[in-house]
Amino acid sequence: MRVGRRTLLRAALGAGALSAWPLAEGLGPRAAHAAAAALGASWDAGPFTLGVASGDPLPASVLLWTRLAPEPLADVQPLPDIVQVDWAVATDAAMTAVVASGSVAASALLGHSVHVVAGGLQPGRRYYYRFTALGKASRVGRTKTAPTGAVSLVRFASLNCQNYQSGEYPGMRDLAADNNLDFVVHLGDYVYEGSELGVATSLNDYRKLHALYKGDPLLRGLHAAHPFYLTWDDHEVVNDYSGSRGAATFVARRAAAYQGWYEHMPLRLEGSDTALPDPQIYRSRQWGDLLELVVLDVRQYRSAQNLADGTILGTAQKAWLKQRISRRGTGWQCWINSIFLGQQRTQQGGFMFTDQWDGFRAERAEILGHVRGAGGPDFVTITGDWHSAFVQDITPDFDNPGAPVIGTEFVAHSATSSAYSPSWNATNGPILGAANPHLQYFEGNRYGHDLYEVTPHRWTTRMRVVADRGDPAATVSTLTSWHVDRGRAGAYEDPATQGSPAQYRRSDETVSPLV
Repeated sequence: MRVGRRTLLRAALGAGALSAWPLAEGLGPRAAHAAAAALGASWDAGPFTLGVASGDPLPASVLLWTRLAPEPLADVQPLPDIVQVDWAVATDAAMTAVVASGSVAASALLGHSVHVVAGGLQPGRRYYYRFTALGKASRVGRTKTAPTGAVSLVRFASLNCQNYQSGEYPGMRDLAADNNLDFVVHLGDYVYEGSELGVATSLNDYRKLHALYKGDPLLRGLHAAHPFYLTWDDHEVVNDYSGSRGAATFVARRAAAYQGWYEHMPLRLEGSDTALPDPQIYRSRQWGDLLELVVLDVRQYRSAQNLADGTILGTAQKAWLKQRISRRGTGWQCWINSIFLGQQRTQQGGFMFTDQWDGFRAERAEILGHVRGAGGPDFVTITGDWHSAFVQDITPDFDNPGAPVIGTEFVAHSATSSAYSPSWNATNGPILGAANPHLQYFEGNRYGHDLYEVTPHRWTTRMRVVADRGDPAATVSTLTSWHVDRGRAGAYEDPATQGSPAQYRRSDETVSPLV
């Protein structure tokens, strides 16, 4: 078994050897590369060291990504300002049956990153793709276009909070090997801006931070295996930031972080590259007639917390979200939501964290009232951020016991980012349940991801957990499964997993499946 990052980091902390960590200030690219290698980092062959990825699939196209970085932790890449990159899409892994191809210029202005919309594809089909540049070929990636018309099943997963130095990524290995997975959703905190490994403030800092994360072969392998839909949270910039509020130094830092994130993500912008440094990332994506993904951005446009007229969405996004709610189709609607939507009161009656939707209560009530008014209970939101798992009812008024249930929120475990201690969870799980009657389930002692299986009749969420976040070869298993039946709001636990460990279950209320 390879020694994990957390073990190596603890050893370095104990020895006072932090100056040898990959993102430490003043390290040259060779020393940084050696320090990263000591943590277990490795990269693909140059110039495609950071691998390949795809994202935002539509029925006739998919976004393909790579970045040329022969020296991934260097401030300046040993490349011309403009490099021609060729790309091809095929129906076979050997890349013999090419159905689309072209060339694109990779510019130093965007870190030699490549974002190609490969069009002319067939709906609901798997494809393979590859890049070539400077006489070298990338690894072959696999992707899938969105289907059209009637869809009987979609299987996808969500990830969040993958703090690099806090653990390894065995769950990503498990997902990459799942040949029946349609896509992956990342709910934010893809990178962490500050740690013992170094602190990112400039564009070069964020580029090296992302390159270090891409030095994990399991993360690169997952990107190469499945297309991604993405949003962000705070740590892509700095902890708990709000909108663009702050000094000029913060505004410059946010712009650098946004560009660094875009350069390393398979993201299809709604506008063009000129949308930087303030890209619009909220968008809607359809998976046939079965599922609409409503991807939210709850960081870029928010005001300060706890204001009577405060906003977490901003004016334009709020109007757009209301439109999506009103125009929803006949299938499930799923919000891709990076932070807690449901209310989370304390035992004393206050709120645990107002960095969540709890800090924007009037706007939340307005939006959820709109969901109720639009009718149809087939509404689910999937959420990250908390580093623990929750299942809870969504109502238009959390303080009114008689308010109807209009949807379900599934909050996933973090991939690696540290949660509260087991003793805190054991003590506070029942307190959270007593203070929040809409809470059905809480489990905070594990790490992993959620797997969703959605049909026209039922939504199933399986909480997949790793045996040891410090071991890249750790086993992955299902802790618990929850279902939502079509036409009936509210989740219930699968009888087969009701005895699984948890710090809180709403055991006095049992919801049975429809017959």
